[in-house]
Amino acid sequence: MHLKQLSLLNFKNYNEAELSFQPGVNVFVGSNGAGKTNLLDAMHYLSLCKSYFNPIDSQQIKQGADFFMINGVFEKDEHKEVIACGLKRNQKKQFKRNKKEYQRLADHIGLFPSVMISPYDISIIIEGSEERRKFIDNVISQTDNQYLDELITYNKTLINRNALLKLIADTGKYDPALLEVYDEQLISSGNRIFQKRKAFMETFTDIFNRHYQFISDDAEQVALVYESQLLADDFAALLKRSVERDRVLERTTAGIHKDDLQFTIHGMPMKKFGSQGQQKSFLIALKLAQYSFLQQQKGYKPLLLLDDIFDKLDEHRTVKLMQMVSNNDFGQVFITDTSAARINQIFNTLGVQIKMFKVDKGEVTNEQN
Repeated sequence: MHLKQLSLLNFKNYNEAELSFQPGVNVFVGSNGAGKTNLLDAMHYLSLCKSYFNPIDSQQIKQGADFFMINGVFEKDEHKEVIACGLKRNQKKQFKRNKKEYQRLADHIGLFPSVMISPYDISIIIEGSEERRKFIDNVISQTDNQYLDELITYNKTLINRNALLKLIADTGKYDPALLEVYDEQLISSGNRIFQKRKAFMETFTDIFNRHYQFISDDAEQVALVYESQLLADDFAALLKRSVERDRVLERTTAGIHKDDLQFTIHGMPMKKFGSQGQQKSFLIALKLAQYSFLQQQKGYKPLLLLDDIFDKLDEHRTVKLMQMVSNNDFGQVFITDTSAARINQIFNTLGVQIKMFKVDKGEVTNEQN
C-alpha cells in the first residue's frame, strides 16, 4: 500500500496543494512553522479520520475559510482507492471511500494504517496513564474493529456507573440492583478488552525490544511492562471489593481504565532517569514496533510518518534509524526536517533515492535532488 497523491483545500495553513509521491522515501524540508507537519497530519486524517494533534475538527479549517477538504489516492493490492475527508463549519464531518460515504467512521479504521512519530509523542512517557492506554488502544483498533466497539461500550458504561455513584452520594439513595447491572456490563466488555490488551502486549514487547536494541546498538537496558489490576485479580471480585471506596470517591476505582505501561531504563523509570535522547530512542522503538505489529496483522505495510525526528538524536542513532526505515522492512516513508543538507547527506551515504519537497508558508514545490 502507498499514497500516490494528496490534495488539500483550506486545510490549516494551506489554501490549496497538489502533491504526487514515490512509493519509497518522501521528504518535506522547510523552516519551522512552514506547514511540513500539516502535510503529515492530512495523511493521518486519511488513515484514522482525525488529526493527530488536535481533536477539534473545525480548528483544522484555514482561517477565513468555511470548509476544508483532504483527498488521497492510494494504491493497494494493485487497485486505486480514493479517500476523501471534508468538513464545513457547523456541519458533520464527511468521510468517503471511492465516493461512498461511511455510516460509521469506525469502519474505516485499519484499512489504510499509518504510524506517526512526532515530538508530541513525549506525552506517552511524561504524562499520565491515559496517554499510554491511548497508545495501546490505537494500535489494537487498527487491527481489530470489534475492539473499538468494546471500548466504546465500556466507556459508556463507565460514565453511567460513575453518574450513578454521584447520584447515590447526592441523594443518599443506594440502588444496588442498578449498580449490579452496570457492573455486569463493565465486566463483560472489560474482560474482553483485557484479554486483547494482554495478548497484544505479549507479542508487542518482543518486537519493541528488537527495535530498541537495533537503534541503540544494545547500549542501554530498557523494559516495557503491561500493568493491569486484572492480571492479579478477577474483575467481578475487584468491583465488589471496591464498592464502598467507589461510593466515597463517587467514581469507579477498579477496572481496565486504570491499566498502564511501565517504561524503565536500567531498572529505573524512563520518565525520571532517561536522557532526552534515550527517551526519544524509546519512543521511536515503540512506534516502529507499532509499525511492525500492524504489518504482521494486516499483511501489508502501513505509511510511516516521521515528524522532526532528528532533534535530540545523536548522529549514530539517526543513521541507524534511517538505515532501518529505508530498507525492505518498511514501505512508504514521509519525513519532515529543517535541513535539506542533512537529509541529502544521510540518504546519499545510504545510497537511497528520495523525493524531496520544499515547504514555505503553506506552499509546496518539488525539489530536484
